This record gives sequence, C-alpha cells and structure tokens, in this order.
Amino acid sequence: MPIRLRHNTTYTFDRSVVLGPHDLRLHPSGYCRSPILDYTLRVQPADAAVHWYVDAPGNSVARFVFSQPVLELSFDVELTADLRPTNPFDFLLDLSAMQFPFRYPEEVAVELAPALGADPAVARLSEWVETLRRDCMGTASIDTVRLLIELNRRIHGEIAYTVREEPGVQSPEQTLALAAGSCRDSSWLAVQVLRELGLAARFVSGYLIQPESDTSQQQSSAGQTQTAAPALRADLHAWVEVYLPGAGWIGLDPTSGLLAAEGHIALARARAPAAAAPVIGSASPSQARLTHRLEVESV
Repeated sequence: MPIRLRHNTTYTFDRSVVLGPHDLRLHPSGYCRSPILDYTLRVQPADAAVHWYVDAPGNSVARFVFSQPVLELSFDVELTADLRPTNPFDFLLDLSAMQFPFRYPEEVAVELAPALGADPAVARLSEWVETLRRDCMGTASIDTVRLLIELNRRIHGEIAYTVREEPGVQSPEQTLALAAGSCRDSSWLAVQVLRELGLAARFVSGYLIQPESDTSQQQSSAGQTQTAAPALRADLHAWVEVYLPGAGWIGLDPTSGLLAAEGHIALARARAPAAAAPVIGSASPSQARLTHRLEVESV
C-alpha cells in the first residue's frame, strides 16, 4: 500500500536569532522494510546551505548552515513509501544462536563493539534482568526468539506509556521506578536490558505509521457492502534493534510489545538516544515556540 507522509517542524522565535549549524536525521534508512519511492527535504529560510554526510553509526545526515538571522525556522519532509505487509519473523538464525545464552563469534563481536556493553547497572535494573533470567531460563537455556518476545512483552506490560514533552530520556532506573515512560524511555530501558544479557542492541528513532481505527464497512450505491481502507496516523517514534547471527538487526518495539514491521520507518540508529535525535542545532538566546505536524494518507 503506497502512502504519502508529510512532516513539518517549525521553530518560532521571539526575536531575531543567529542559528548555528543544524543536523537533521530525517532521511529514511537505506535498509528499512518498506521501500521509499520518493523523498524531499525543504528548509525555510530557503537560502540555507545544505551538506549531506554519513555519521559514525551510518545515518544519512543533512547539515544546514544559515547565513542570516531569522525569526522562524522550518523543516518540511515529504516521502512516499510502499507499506508492503511483511512477516517480522521471516529470518533464519545461525545454529549457534538459536538457544540463549550464546556468544558472538570474535570477528562479529569486534564489529558490534559500539552496541555491546551496558552502562553500569543500578540495583533495580540488575534485579529486573535477573528476574527475567530466572523466570525464562532457570539454570537451562531458552529459545533465543522466545526470550526476546518475553523481554519485549514484559516491558510493554510493566511500563505504562506516557507522552513526555520534556527533552532527554529517562534512565532505566527512573523508568522502572515510575513504571511509566515515553516510547524513547521504554526503548532505552530495552537497550540496557539487552546489553546486560550480552546482546548487541541499539536505539532507533523514526516514523511509525499505523491504522487510526479498524477497517470499516460501507454501503455502495448499488447496495453492495464494501470495505473501506482505515485512516492512517503517523508519529515520531522510538524502538530498539538487537543483533542476532544469521538474522541481522531485528527490531523490537517495547511500547507495543511487538516486533518492528513495515510501519516502522527508521531514520536514525545509534548507541545512545542523543545521537539519534531527529534535529540537533543551536540558536542565540531567545524564547522559542515549537510546532510539529505529521500527516499521512494512502496514495
């Protein structure tokens, strides 16, 4: 199903400001599940110079440099994607990785080094991981995919979803103590849990496109019942990817408790959330108002 997405982010300042360089990670990854058929990125003021580069984690970044003071800064993304239904379980693990725990081959572990090694674990996180180990494994091993499904399901069940307008990401300890967090908080918790288990994991930011409501039935003029396509909604979203030998990077969405599928359009992947932020930049001292709009429709 082809869809068209429009995304606008606008900063309105209370005075004329001098802008520093702005880095935008708003270009879909070259290997997301849904083919990207068309893409444009526009900025106002239009005379800004743009330089594209690939950052250390491999994300496409547009760096905008502004020559004149501004009262307003606006970014517009428009893309067309083909959301073909995909099976998120359509992968084949290496035999050595089918049961957990397993060890990455040494040459693979070297490549995965940035995604390995959890931050120093606090007591609450360590207890949560040990409870997961005990309940799922005891003293034996467990099917690797089954472990990931259970980990994802538990975070979804134990952490209530909340919308947080504040910048930054909660620590895993905060998220567990509050039993609540945004999608980026739950995802950062999942990253740390996976790394505590010795698995390579990274934080992902992107677009999530999903039905607004269930498919509805409509009556045609000829009296026949027709199925109407559901309305769609799009959001900026965060999830996590874990590396499994033979399968590659597999997306887990702890906010929904599901695996990432065709509606997850990745924009940036990084070891930590700050490096996957959609927009990073600076402005001279001022008060700013942020407006944000996302629209999506079937084409």
